[in-house]
Amino acid sequence: MNLGALLPLLPLATALAPDADAPPEATGAGPIHRYLVARTFPPGALDGLDAATKAKVNANNASLGVRWVRSYANADRTKTYCVYEGADEAAIRDAATLNGLPVDSVVEIPVDLESCA
Repeated sequence: MNLGALLPLLPLATALAPDADAPPEATGAGPIHRYLVARTFPPGALDGLDAATKAKVNANNASLGVRWVRSYANADRTKTYCVYEGADEAAIRDAATLNGLPVDSVVEIPVDLESCA
């Protein structure tokens, strides 16, 4: 496994916050769904994240109509939970494959509790 390819979508610093790109539905790509992706990494794999790697991964994602929204990591930085938007689960998984990122699970998260009345 190429650990360098594992680094991008997992921002652990403000410098790697998501870009304010237009969501895919704004480009006419069709309905967009939100997904939570769980990943497991070997210890140390998330060290050295940088903006250049993030930019490359975001470009790969965009080529598949996928947009990374946010990532969270556990204390020892071996598990991440990432929110993505895309047309379907297959697009999310294809983006992970293109970027060399592991996928433990993908769950659609269609309801935003913050906006529920």
